[in-house]
Amino acid sequence: MAVHIRMTRRGGKKFPHYRIVVTDQRARRDGGCIESIGAYNPADAANAIVLDRARLEYWQSKGAQLSHTLDRLLKKNPPPASA
Repeated sequence: MAVHIRMTRRGGKKFPHYRIVVTDQRARRDGGCIESIGAYNPADAANAIVLDRARLEYWQSKGAQLSHTLDRLLKKNPPPASA
């Protein structure tokens, strides 16, 4: 099973917000997920990304790949380091 880390869309029409999830590559965009590890709200003025870095690193160590969109987003707006 190929595992990917990607975003799933939530929110209403023209007011999206996204959850960052770990899911099977073959699953639908808004289908079931293995684990939810963060959130992203593009309407937020700071474009804040809330992300559990420990879980992200865990899944990447297991071979999970970031989606192209999420990879670009994390490089452009890195989430703040958590204490």
